[in-house]
Amino acid sequence: MTEPTIGMVVHDFFLDYLPQQKGLRSSSIRSYRDTLRLFLVFAAGQCRRGVTQLTFDDLGFERVLAFLRDLEQTRRNAVATRNQRLAGLHTFYEYVGRRLPEMLRACTQVAAIPVKRCPLPETRFMARDEVDALFAKLPVDGRLALRDRTLLLFLYNTGARVSEVTGLRVDQLSLTTPAHVRLLGKGGKWRSCPLWNQTAQALQQLLVERGAKRPEDCVFAATTGEAMTRFGIYKRVRRLVGDVDRQQPGSRPVRRITPHVFRHTTAVHLLEAGVEVNVIRGWLGHVSLETTNRYAEITARMKQNALSLCEPAATKAPKRKPVWHDDAELMKWLASL
Repeated sequence: MTEPTIGMVVHDFFLDYLPQQKGLRSSSIRSYRDTLRLFLVFAAGQCRRGVTQLTFDDLGFERVLAFLRDLEQTRRNAVATRNQRLAGLHTFYEYVGRRLPEMLRACTQVAAIPVKRCPLPETRFMARDEVDALFAKLPVDGRLALRDRTLLLFLYNTGARVSEVTGLRVDQLSLTTPAHVRLLGKGGKWRSCPLWNQTAQALQQLLVERGAKRPEDCVFAATTGEAMTRFGIYKRVRRLVGDVDRQQPGSRPVRRITPHVFRHTTAVHLLEAGVEVNVIRGWLGHVSLETTNRYAEITARMKQNALSLCEPAATKAPKRKPVWHDDAELMKWLASL
């Protein structure tokens, strides 16, 4: 039996293991592709030969450590980027260990490389009055006015990821009462989100205007008629939001409102409305409840409300009558007037 080469293993990793066995979408697979391409080019440079001439002996534990050091010291990547690359290598070496038992020792060593601690990225969101102001200033006339308004309304209503919007098709919508949409999230997992009446009406009007009737038709289309891309949605949101700039307590001004900021905004507003955290988790399609719990840490208004509710009565300052109420002489003088 022919011993599998690096090329054969990499080929099967991307065409079978990631999409078929793990069910990853193309955007996630591209992240693995970028990581492995960087790693193989680095290994080839250190070994002073072409990528096609590399063997598995060239991809041992020490090579992975050297690659991670190079990311931080030479390429000046942030710790979060280093951790993302390491996660991709963890998955790849796990697959290699299954295919090549003789590589199991090196694969086990790579799997034991820990991620580095790094601060969580700032979670940005918009306040309710900002959202109201944004929709109030959206244009009502123009070729793209209806699509743009519906797009922002859909993002705010559902908290959908950009990849979920680009892949949205007509057959995923149910616009009769109670209106809802089925979203295909990470890992090929489906979830259902309710739609406001105004969102359902806007979607219905958009589909009628475009003549989109077939189940496979995209919901949000570019000027070419094809489905909007991730970059297209990002660019359009940036143009529509434009000058939103506010100061969160204890943080720098928010100047970059992206589609993902709408997702954060949906989560925070649901939390402020008293929606149970597990419901929000299902709404946004989070795998871990820890991800959803992060939103409880970012709204000062909820913290202040919680603080006032749990304040012990004994520590509250007693209400005192004005001093002049206890001044008998002053009261007597006032009575004589």
